[in-house]
Amino acid sequence: RKASNDTTVVAKDSPQENGVQTNQYSAISPPSSPVAQDEPFSTYFEDKVSIPDNVSQVFSFRKLWAFTGPGFLMSIAYLDPGNIESDLQSGAKAGFKLLWILLGATIIGLLLQRLAARLGVVTGMHLAEVCNRQYPTVPRVILWLMVELAIIGSDMQEVIGCAIALNLLSMGSIPLWGGVLITITDTFVFLFLDKYGLRKLEAFFGFLITVMALSFGYEYVLVKPNQGELLKGMFVPYCADCGPVQLEQAVGIVGAVIMPHNIYLHSALVKSRDIDRKNKNEVKEANKYYFIESTVALFISFLINVFVVAVFAQAFFNRTNIEMNSQCNATGSPHTSLFPLNNNTLEVDIYKGGVVLGCFFGPAALYIWAIGILAAGQSSTMTGTYSGQFVMEGFLNLRWSRFARVLLTRSIAITPTLLVAIFQDVEHLTGMNDFLNVLQSMQLPFALIPILTFTSLTSIMNDFANGMVWKISGGIVILVVCAINMYFVVVYVTALNSVLFYVFAALLSVAYLCFVGYLVWHCLVALGVSCLDFGSRVSNPPAVFIEEQSEYDS
Repeated sequence: RKASNDTTVVAKDSPQENGVQTNQYSAISPPSSPVAQDEPFSTYFEDKVSIPDNVSQVFSFRKLWAFTGPGFLMSIAYLDPGNIESDLQSGAKAGFKLLWILLGATIIGLLLQRLAARLGVVTGMHLAEVCNRQYPTVPRVILWLMVELAIIGSDMQEVIGCAIALNLLSMGSIPLWGGVLITITDTFVFLFLDKYGLRKLEAFFGFLITVMALSFGYEYVLVKPNQGELLKGMFVPYCADCGPVQLEQAVGIVGAVIMPHNIYLHSALVKSRDIDRKNKNEVKEANKYYFIESTVALFISFLINVFVVAVFAQAFFNRTNIEMNSQCNATGSPHTSLFPLNNNTLEVDIYKGGVVLGCFFGPAALYIWAIGILAAGQSSTMTGTYSGQFVMEGFLNLRWSRFARVLLTRSIAITPTLLVAIFQDVEHLTGMNDFLNVLQSMQLPFALIPILTFTSLTSIMNDFANGMVWKISGGIVILVVCAINMYFVVVYVTALNSVLFYVFAALLSVAYLCFVGYLVWHCLVALGVSCLDFGSRVSNPPAVFIEEQSEYDS
């Protein structure tokens, strides 16, 4: 039996290997307090935010303010350059018709983030740490590699977004590779802001979100979108006269909004508050306030995304290249050559988006757009680095210095980004963005399935385990999201028109589906499908939770 301040508690008479059960998932009882945990190497958790005591109201703004921070850092992933590009393409290709998809994806994202936050609050460990304790070695290593791939893909989009913004702001003086190097440098600087206090770091992220809101809000006011069409597109789940292009864009919206590494990130960020996890009421209260905070944060991120969709839906839906060429030529833009003299429908990305805004609404619109993209890229790059640290620490149980971990995490993601920036010009990155979206879509099951698995187990979550409604709805949501994103992958691969790619994709798909099937098997057992429990480690232990559980309930 473990000491009472340890986070791992196993049922009596269960076979153990290095303190972890081998025939079923080990039980994790809440640590007595965050102070009791051994976290000497963490960056984000060196400073715990205290929660006000003696507040008897059902709802307290003081307590909500104390819990405010992690949800807004989490919401940055809903505002990264990949999302912004998906938004502007949605507006340019489908007008206002896909706003309801964006709303639905954000709501689904909120429900998944709720599960991530609850896991961190109840267990005192984030998702990567729980995976490290509960999965056998080989699946654990594969899971870590898949999540790292998702982080690299996301980070490449974010850093390239920053580099494009710097290129626009400098009128092309800063090349793409130069922008990448600048982003690497300033990210290192900003990441050490937490040395000056956790709340100051969170305030800095709040400032970046405010910059995004003001920048994209300015474009929204400038363009004056049709409010009736906007509301219709947001609340009427229908897409009149839509074809394959709009369908692919709808799938892309879901893939851009729900990101796998963000589940791991949020489960870690909530550990930053001083909660006594032996006190059931405090845990319940923390879950409540974190959910409120996440709702507010994602509502704000949703509004910012709507600003971008509405601007491009109103100003550039069904525009042709020749129209854009004529307009840019009339205003003396140096980027007129971006738009060939044909009647093809305009295709935009982050770079062209800024150019067309400048051509139609003046240089101020271009620069303000670039400032918003820079804020989006810089903030998401920082949170992506935190995700990489948490995932690496959790899966590999690293005990390195902070600088070494930041350096390793940044190097893994930055090296391929820098190579892309050197060999690609700034006008031709849309194909790379599509590839990165597909890469992240493929990694979604490796976050969504584990989070549903672990939050459904009473051996881990105690009284806070998912009920039947959450198990069923969570399973359906994950199935739908994964199916949508797999469709996106299939569409992308078939568009490559290469037999070699088809063969490679087929072989990769077999291995991929086998591993997903393994995770699904564990998840189904956790959800209560006992007929599948033949040799699984996932069964809930009987009611012999040892004395710690009764103490927790008291």
